[in-house]
Order: sequence, then structure tokens, then C-alpha cells
Amino acid sequence: MSDEATAPGDRTLEMFLPAVIQAPIPDQGGAGVVEVPAYRGSTSVGREVVEKIAGAAARAVPGVAELGGDVARFMNSVLDKIGLDEVGDATRGVSARVEGTKVAITVVLVIAAGEVVSDVTVAVRTAVIEAVENYGLHVENVNVKVDDIRMTA
Repeated sequence: MSDEATAPGDRTLEMFLPAVIQAPIPDQGGAGVVEVPAYRGSTSVGREVVEKIAGAAARAVPGVAELGGDVARFMNSVLDKIGLDEVGDATRGVSARVEGTKVAITVVLVIAAGEVVSDVTVAVRTAVIEAVENYGLHVENVNVKVDDIRMTA
């Protein structure tokens, strides 16, 4: 018996599979999704999912003190004071543009004092690409903006 899947009449199963069609999903309020073709349905990965994956990867890089620009960090401090400190933390400082299976990501971060900016940004870019591509997406680029520096007390 062959390893190849067969259907009635000894034709390969591939002959019975529908052609893969990738159609863009209409933007739903800026939600941006990735449509991954699948047999008997489709799989979509939302923009926010990509942002969470990228944010977790960036936060894990040594030398990254925090993610987010001045306004995002200010809003987070306000939310902390009223007991909503978990709101928005997962995606803060990360934005993603998703088109088909291609992703472009921007990371805004605060670097720790004494770190070499180019070393940290290369490590962030590498970690983000690896993490997102492990989910089957293709990262076209990762732009990293160092918005501030955290001085040690």
C-alpha cells in the first residue's frame, strides 16, 4: 500500500480538494485580519493577536525597559491608578498592519540606560520576526522606535 492518500478510482486525494482561494477580508473597523486558506473553511488571525505576540517577544529582550510612547505610558499610569492596570498592556507600544499573510509591525519602546541602542533594536527585530513567523505568517518588516530612556535611580 502506498503512503499517498487515495480516493475511489485510485486518484490522489488532491484531485478532490478545492483550489485554494485567498480573498481579502473587508476591513472591519481597522481590525485587519490575516486569512489563511484551509480545507472546508478559513482561518483568520486578527491584528491584535499579531500585536500581542510581537509585544511579548519585544518585552522579553534584555535592555527593553518598557513598551509604548509617552502618551501610551501616561494613559497606562492613569489606568493603574484606577485599578485597570491590565487594560491595553498586551498590545501597548506595538502596531501591526496585516494584508493577507504578510505583516508589517512597528514597535515603540523605552530602552534601559546603558544599553547600546543598535544591539537592543536588532535583538527586538529578530525576536519579533521569529515569534510572529512561528505562527505561520510572513513578516515583511519590523520598525523599531526608541521613544525614551529609563534612567536607573
